[in-house]
Amino acid sequence: MNTPTSAPGTPAALDPTFANLHNDTFLRACLRLATPHTPLWLMRQAGRYLPEYCATRAKAGSFMALATNRDYATEVTLQPLDRYPLDAAILFSDILTVPDAMGLGLSFAAGEGPRFAHAVRDEAAVAKLEVPDMAKLQYVFDAVSSIRKALTQDGKGRVPLIGFSGSPWTLACYMVEGAGSDDYRLVKTMLYSRPDLMHRILSINANSVAAYLNAQIDAGAQAVMVFDSWGGVLADGAFQEFSLAYTARVLAQLKRHGPNGETIPRIVFTKGGGLWLQDMGELDCEVLGLDWTVNLTRARALVGGTDRRPGKALQGNIDPNVLFAPPAAIQIEVAKVLDSFGKPHLGSGTGPTHIFNLGHGISQYTPPEHVAALVEAVHSHSKMLRR
Repeated sequence: MNTPTSAPGTPAALDPTFANLHNDTFLRACLRLATPHTPLWLMRQAGRYLPEYCATRAKAGSFMALATNRDYATEVTLQPLDRYPLDAAILFSDILTVPDAMGLGLSFAAGEGPRFAHAVRDEAAVAKLEVPDMAKLQYVFDAVSSIRKALTQDGKGRVPLIGFSGSPWTLACYMVEGAGSDDYRLVKTMLYSRPDLMHRILSINANSVAAYLNAQIDAGAQAVMVFDSWGGVLADGAFQEFSLAYTARVLAQLKRHGPNGETIPRIVFTKGGGLWLQDMGELDCEVLGLDWTVNLTRARALVGGTDRRPGKALQGNIDPNVLFAPPAAIQIEVAKVLDSFGKPHLGSGTGPTHIFNLGHGISQYTPPEHVAALVEAVHSHSKMLRR
């Protein structure tokens, strides 16, 4: 639905950011504009909790066959939107496509997480790294274009499409460890003993992520998100030097507008990053994602801005495990999150806005009907807050 509020000085019907969408609430909230309800999407919303996703994945034969096939990626991206009235779609892909394109050999074994055939653990391996040819990631950009086309109804998109990448630091964790990790021993050993090598990896990653996200924008992504999934494992000081600085380098290189002049909001999410929220408030982005450990009232006061002072839109942050509770309990917890943010910006101009999301990705064991209860609770309670 189009609301009458638009970017300053631009009528809604003429602003390319909003003009070609049936539901533009997510983009408006990203840009701190008023919306009739709090928009909602879910991290990992196309995933194993949906039986239709599991059926498509089985048909594809493997996760990589699913993620690298344009038609399959389009199909699973749309599945949660067909089931729930969500306010945004997010590209179905994986955060590790970029290092895979660097030649590290990404694979997913059954019952295990991602694994690289060639870990980056010494000077020789680091010296071989370079920004990959984006042609190796054409399957991702083809999926973006295909999803945008599939989202189009009556000449307008159902909802906006979010593109994404892992942050330079998060990618480095997987590249050095060779897989997921419980203690980050190998990557932190390099960080402390050979910071020069770590900075070399991060510099290449930052340039690669920027090129990758810009290509997604060119293909049709209407917002982009940087997942700093493992920034929170760093010590204070190390986070600023090895994670935040390189996320900032990515943001500085990103396109601000899409092919038709539309504004492209940029979202940064650092799991475990609540300690450094004030530092992240200085990032050149429109939206900060928050995990469930962060108090929204304090976050709004710290970085949310006011009607007169620019700030960040906030995204989050209910605990994903709330979705295992009965629907009545989910409704209570949803109200707590929305009430914690408080009354959102109303009227003209810009002001504090909120995008509802989980504090991290949805669990594969989540009952699908509980997600329906969550979506209904967010939309209904957030409308009440605007009365």
